[in-house]
Amino acid sequence: MTISRRGFLGMSAAAGTLLRAQDGQRPIFRVKVDMVVLSFQVTDNKGHYVNGLKPTDFRIFEDGILQQVSTFAEGAKAPLAVAGDGSTRPLLEGSKDALPGMERPDAFVGTNVFVLFDTSNFMYKGFVYAEDAIADFVRGLDRADSVAVYTFSRNLSRAASLTHDHGEAIAGLRKSVAGDDTALYNALLLALRDAAKVPGRKVVIVFSNGPDNASMVAPDDVRAVAEDEGIPIYVISTSEVNKDPISSGVFKRIAQRTGGKAYWAKTWQKQVEAFEDIREDLGNSYTVTYYPKSNPNENFRKITIEATNDPGKKWRIKSRPGYRPSKTL
Repeated sequence: MTISRRGFLGMSAAAGTLLRAQDGQRPIFRVKVDMVVLSFQVTDNKGHYVNGLKPTDFRIFEDGILQQVSTFAEGAKAPLAVAGDGSTRPLLEGSKDALPGMERPDAFVGTNVFVLFDTSNFMYKGFVYAEDAIADFVRGLDRADSVAVYTFSRNLSRAASLTHDHGEAIAGLRKSVAGDDTALYNALLLALRDAAKVPGRKVVIVFSNGPDNASMVAPDDVRAVAEDEGIPIYVISTSEVNKDPISSGVFKRIAQRTGGKAYWAKTWQKQVEAFEDIREDLGNSYTVTYYPKSNPNENFRKITIEATNDPGKKWRIKSRPGYRPSKTL
């Protein structure tokens, strides 16, 4: 998570200081990013998750500048504070030496999962099966995970607010009603705005048949917001790739650029398998935080994760590629 450059989202964790211009010069902006939250997965050359790694097994670079990791967590475990030598200690709530942005370390236990369910007329035939697949996914989440369920057609409906009560989320899901047109990117932007307000790790999962035929915002603008906020987007589409190549390309680009995945699941069984894969991804993720070192780049900052304990270079690390720092008056 970083705080977005997009002021209409109302974010404030990255603050810019305006220096009053003198001698008729134009205003100058300074950019400060308080904390970056970065989640990633590590797999071997056979696609198996690599678990049990430690902070000393990675190096994080931002525009080639080595960063000092502040906290480290694996899966749904509580985050640990990381010292300069790579040693770790528990983070205690309310501690006098709490790290900025980590005053509530419990908020970083588990994942805040936002499910965005397409109830437009494009989903009419598979509506009930889709509900069942989502309900099964929610039931299988870790107890530490919170979940919110949003539905959308032309408008967004918050069927279940973010909760640790997975049964309550499923009950909200079951109240979904079919709608008309599809404003996917409008709904996704609103869901991202809600997710960005929540501390800790979060993801958005979109279940849609597409294509979008009613949004007022461009998909790449929505993708940029998710990328800057550090919110991975997973997309499950029931449409066939060869029948809707434009939407399929957009879905794939959004997922890849935010550190998520895109799936094409026409049958109920494929939908269930996609949700199982996402649940595995969440349970086998690493999450680190760091406070960026001085960097003159006020545009896109590239994040690189380097494995230090992979002599055969067989590991594959999946994460978002970077973010844009905020610039505000």
